[in-house]
Amino acid sequence: MYLTIGKLFEQTVAKFGKKEALVDRPRGIRWTYQEWNNEVNKLANTLLATGVRKGDRVSTFLFNSYELGTVYFAAAKIGAIINPINFRLKADEVSYILHDAEPKIVLFEHALEPQITKIHDQFPSVSFWSIDESPPAFASSYHENVKSASTTQPMTEVFESDTYAIMYTSGTTGRPKGVMHRHRDMIEHSLICISSLTMSTSDIGLVTAPMFHCAELHCCFLPRVHVGAKNVIIHHFDAKEVLHTIKDEGITSFFAAPTMWNMLLQENLELYDLTSLELGLYGAAPMAPVLVNACKEKLGIELVQAYGMTEMGPAITFLGKDEQLSKAGSAGRACFNHEVRVVKPNENGPSEPEDILPPGEVGEIIVKGPAMMIGYFNRKEASEEALYKGWYHSGDLGYLDKDGFLFVADRVDDMVISGGENVYPREVEDALYEHEGILDVAVLGEPDELWGEKVIAVVVKKDQNVTAEDLENFCKHSEKLAPYKRPRRYVFVDQLPRNASGKIQKFLLREDLKNQEVK
Repeated sequence: MYLTIGKLFEQTVAKFGKKEALVDRPRGIRWTYQEWNNEVNKLANTLLATGVRKGDRVSTFLFNSYELGTVYFAAAKIGAIINPINFRLKADEVSYILHDAEPKIVLFEHALEPQITKIHDQFPSVSFWSIDESPPAFASSYHENVKSASTTQPMTEVFESDTYAIMYTSGTTGRPKGVMHRHRDMIEHSLICISSLTMSTSDIGLVTAPMFHCAELHCCFLPRVHVGAKNVIIHHFDAKEVLHTIKDEGITSFFAAPTMWNMLLQENLELYDLTSLELGLYGAAPMAPVLVNACKEKLGIELVQAYGMTEMGPAITFLGKDEQLSKAGSAGRACFNHEVRVVKPNENGPSEPEDILPPGEVGEIIVKGPAMMIGYFNRKEASEEALYKGWYHSGDLGYLDKDGFLFVADRVDDMVISGGENVYPREVEDALYEHEGILDVAVLGEPDELWGEKVIAVVVKKDQNVTAEDLENFCKHSEKLAPYKRPRRYVFVDQLPRNASGKIQKFLLREDLKNQEVK
């Protein structure tokens, strides 16, 4: 029988039991693998004692914490299905997921208690556990529940083909869908990340991106456990706390979305000793080449990009350390055991996998590989459409160059058609990022009577003196933008709406702009 995630953890404990494994920095918790395993077993036995059985869902509504890491492996050991929920969601959004997933238990923390307080009475059959010392009246204490539990190994039989997680999509275009992954799929994904990121037992990884998201969980946290490395957890991303932790813990690598890397670059980096840092992984959203270069120069690290989506585990391509400059702007090549195609989009249904486009021509990105989802929970028709003919149809637009490197243009829904010409927002955004006065930018289209759509840029300023006229002159003189691609309007905002994985929620941006006067 192939390995499961619970068995993976047990194998690492057997090999590296005395090695420090998990550090919850804000809480002062430091555990070896054997100490962590005892906590995992206590929780697994507690879950069994409270009636959780194989196939039941256990939901978490938590920021980064050792409890989230512990329930992750405890659920895996007994065949329960982990359902980590985005901590940025509002009460109604959490309620939607809980109604869909139907968990037996929901773990939450004090910072998120207001959302749970509003909705808990909708779920009379659900047990709510608080990880804090003083839980509200409707909840029990996680720590009291597990305090007296046995540390013996639970004996539930779990198989490689069992569903291990339901992870809800980030909802950039509407209601999220529950992506189902199996144990074996994520073991395969872990091995791919270990190889592609050259992970080793001596690594000390920082967990600052959200643990509920598969980019952190599957590309970094789980693979580090797989090889016996150390995970250092901080509650949430804070640029100064990240820089202090790198120094204090000797961090060697971590994952961050481009917006997070950009925030680090705004700090006075000379105040921090970052010499231990070797590798930075980025993904979840494109990073402009100018930001890639700034990270390498100012942080003194090598970078690797991963591109993917929740439905694929997430990684489907990697752009390696030695390819960052020679293939700037690319998402990389298909990772091990994966196949990526660019095919002709079909307006009337799923694209045909055999309608393969030649190098350089933009079309829909489709992919297949060993980490592909089973399907969407409770969404049969959506699953069949997304997995048409055995390929995952991403809805992303891009092209492959003659060397097989993937370049992601944009979402199908985000492409702007102006005067009959296709404008891909990402290339306009990348050009604008080269202006020193821009901190963040999103490009989208808005209706135009003459051209059908016109390009607009929503900008967060780094230099408050920057004007729309400055940016218009900059774009006019740019060698990277044809005249029809230039923004015809600039809107200045304090921040862009992003989900926890760093993706700009353009559907929210469009709604906001409808309700605002032009600035």
